[in-house]
Amino acid sequence: MSPLFHFSDPARGKALAEAIDKLAPADPLKIVHVCGTHEMAITQNGLRRFLPKTVDLLEGPGCPVCVTPARDIDTAIAIARAGATLCTFGDMIRVPGSELSLDEARSEGCDVRTILSAADAAAIARETDREVVFFAVGFETTAPMTAAILLDDPPSNLSVLASHKRIPPALVALLDLPDNRIGAYLAPGHVSTIIGAGPYEEWLAERRIPVVVGGFEPLDVLYAVALILQQIRDGTPRVENGYPRAVDPEGNPAALELIDRVFETVEASWRGIGAIPATGLRLREGFAAFDATTRFDVELPEARDEIPGCRCPDVLTARAVPSDCPLFSVRCTPTSPVGPCMVGAEGACSIWFRYGGERPL
Repeated sequence: MSPLFHFSDPARGKALAEAIDKLAPADPLKIVHVCGTHEMAITQNGLRRFLPKTVDLLEGPGCPVCVTPARDIDTAIAIARAGATLCTFGDMIRVPGSELSLDEARSEGCDVRTILSAADAAAIARETDREVVFFAVGFETTAPMTAAILLDDPPSNLSVLASHKRIPPALVALLDLPDNRIGAYLAPGHVSTIIGAGPYEEWLAERRIPVVVGGFEPLDVLYAVALILQQIRDGTPRVENGYPRAVDPEGNPAALELIDRVFETVEASWRGIGAIPATGLRLREGFAAFDATTRFDVELPEARDEIPGCRCPDVLTARAVPSDCPLFSVRCTPTSPVGPCMVGAEGACSIWFRYGGERPL
């Protein structure tokens, strides 16, 4: 990248907007990204105004707490009710389970704590004789941190309730949903710093769809969109790295090794989508002693992901935008959220409420 590059350079912004306009497809094109940070950059900076009328840019399942199924939350609550100290990230606290959120369980007297990192959970466990459970959520970006605490002589009273998920196979599942109309992917920069570009090629090469890894500055997003449109114009769909200053083709080998040593790939349930093969990360047999689902044998009734009137499933699958939901900004707000997309800071509904998201006129 040129040393003269500036993220707030209006001349570059104008040039990219002009390039996007010249590359505009004649037919409607839906580009889907799967990262809340991308949605914040797009919405906060009004980037949809730079897009041609034929191009729609939507968030899919890019909020990890939003796609965490109710059953995992129900399990976390049952473990906390069994007397364990339950630790998880702040966004996870208010996401609804079948009946309650972790925040509501805490109001009943459960010991539910907000932490900033997996290491915080290990530190809490070392300071108490109580059972401490880390409710681990997130994509490939946070999984290495969970793995690291289990490889660093963890205290015997620490266990992990793993709800980590993998992005590339989920992108395939989105394409197979009815009425998806997805024409291209803006791949997440954070995840890609860990996994590189190879997994997208592995999972999506046969689908002949443009996939461009993008960064998070406004000019990064516009650049990635321009690359996608250029691929479509040239008829050369492929995986392309539009974020080379942060993403290496092979990803982060050390982080990938941590994940591979601790986790194995399994089918996982995604809220709003359902079960997707090869998208979950389960603790390997060698770490079974630290698996909270083994340590706490809790019985649960059938989980319920759907919330009456809430269109989070459609938002999470990029088949609707937040303002399409009748509850959005009326009954469902950040201070009184109904669905998970309004709870998570990376959820599309939360972002649109804060920054006035809308489709261009």
